[in-house]
Amino acid sequence: MTDATPQSLSNSISLTIPHDLGGQRLDVALQKMLPEHSRSRLQAWIKEGLVTVDNQPSTSKTKVWGGERVVVEVQAKPEQYAFKAQDIPLNIVFEDDHILVINKPAGMVVHPAAGNWDGTLLNALLFHAPQLHDVPRAGIVHRLDKDTSGLLVVAKTLNAQTHLVRQLQARTVKREYRAIVWGQLWRNGTVDQPIGRDPRSRTKMAINRMGKPAVTRYEILERFSVQTYLRCNLETGRTHQIRVHMQFLKAPLVGDPIYGYRGIVPIRAMTQTLRDAVSKFNRQALHAIKLGLIHPATNEFVEWQIELADDMKELLEAMRHEDIKDDAEEVFEFSTEPYLADEDYEYDDDDDFDEDEDLEENE
Repeated sequence: MTDATPQSLSNSISLTIPHDLGGQRLDVALQKMLPEHSRSRLQAWIKEGLVTVDNQPSTSKTKVWGGERVVVEVQAKPEQYAFKAQDIPLNIVFEDDHILVINKPAGMVVHPAAGNWDGTLLNALLFHAPQLHDVPRAGIVHRLDKDTSGLLVVAKTLNAQTHLVRQLQARTVKREYRAIVWGQLWRNGTVDQPIGRDPRSRTKMAINRMGKPAVTRYEILERFSVQTYLRCNLETGRTHQIRVHMQFLKAPLVGDPIYGYRGIVPIRAMTQTLRDAVSKFNRQALHAIKLGLIHPATNEFVEWQIELADDMKELLEAMRHEDIKDDAEEVFEFSTEPYLADEDYEYDDDDDFDEDEDLEENE
């Protein structure tokens, strides 16, 4: 992997302090000479040793009197890394001239945003296929959460992107997930509840009567004493959709740090091996295992299926072999209530990007 901060994003500026700024603090003088940079940013560079006065490190409070030679190592803003190609390995399931299907690992962010301006799938795509610089969002048409693993399709041309976005809007893209949730679900079902921003936390989503329609179908594959293994199919693509809908059922995903349990976990009801397996599972137990769509060039339906992620395999095996102890009497319940938010918010946080935004905005 290449350095996340390319050296080309740093350059030196050499300045001479004019005498009419004599008596000023260094940070104040520099802000007047370099108005394109904020004072706080200049102070940060000074603190990091990126500013020298007559070849000596200094502090923001240092007084300058005029005539001093100042060198500033200008650092790019983090967001300037967002559309830089980076040599990040990709697990490619399928590729032709039109589309690319990726098996995304847990821990990889799909699209740059605050806190994750580089090291993302987008950066990796731009390195793998430089022509994606000419396609909005490097061809990305839908997302997976950072800690959700599995299949994701990318368009390699603008025509392919248009085709895929329209399929997503028409709900003809088939997406199947595997999920491990807390608690016992006893029958297959459908969650048809709108999802919008949680008015209590702008970084979370919630069941919101003013939100966008969201439909998740789920089927029980295996049921254990304290967990259930599910197949989930999406009819819509809202941010955190399966995670929010499982929370609504009071069966949150194992390992989910945002929508997970806030109640009593049945520690005494599990063997030590199962406890260890659950405690080391540090992400939501969600994997996009199957993807089907109409190929943009051939107009034929194509489908891919991959294996379950290794960490979920290990957790599932532990559940199969180390289920609830025979002498356990302890039960557990969740205090996570189905939360219906009443406030209306304007937002656009679908996992499936809107067509107009995708096709008209080239960032």
